[in-house]
Amino acid sequence: MVRTIKAGMAFAAMAAAFSLHASVYAQEPMKPDSMKQDTMKQDSMKQDKMQDDKMMHDDKMMHDGKAKTLETGKFHGKVHKTEGRATLYQEADGKLVLRLTNFKTSNGPDVHVILVATKDAMDDANFLKDNTEKIELGKLKGNEGDQNYEIPAGTDLTKFRTVSIYCERFNANFGAAPLEKF
Repeated sequence: MVRTIKAGMAFAAMAAAFSLHASVYAQEPMKPDSMKQDTMKQDSMKQDKMQDDKMMHDDKMMHDGKAKTLETGKFHGKVHKTEGRATLYQEADGKLVLRLTNFKTSNGPDVHVILVATKDAMDDANFLKDNTEKIELGKLKGNEGDQNYEIPAGTDLTKFRTVSIYCERFNANFGAAPLEKF
């Protein structure tokens, strides 16, 4: 008989716990999937606007500092999808800066930003084997987002016409942006 009472009490406790759990969820307002999707779209649009505002602010900072836009180009890449824009600026003090905006590429080991003495660079470009001249600007700071790289003084921009995102370890061109006058 004691066993029956204990089993009954355990059953009653479990039933109470389940009903309490259900009542908590019953108090939350349910949103239809279309409302959830609209909220997600609005959040995405807000993030896009914030990113655009940040880019405009960064560009304004470059121009307020009397930086002059010299050249620009759009990234392309097939094997490693690479997108965004590379822009060369000359600051008031004469210093040259490469700015990557809306930049996105694959993640990889030992990836660098380089200027290449070619009009363009395809995905299969092998810079080490064909002795193409290049100038190292530094390790890639991130595979997504806006970033700046200083260009060494004395760089001949009439010779170095392409920005390449290049993986040293695998001797692979992730993407390139051929530069044109702005």
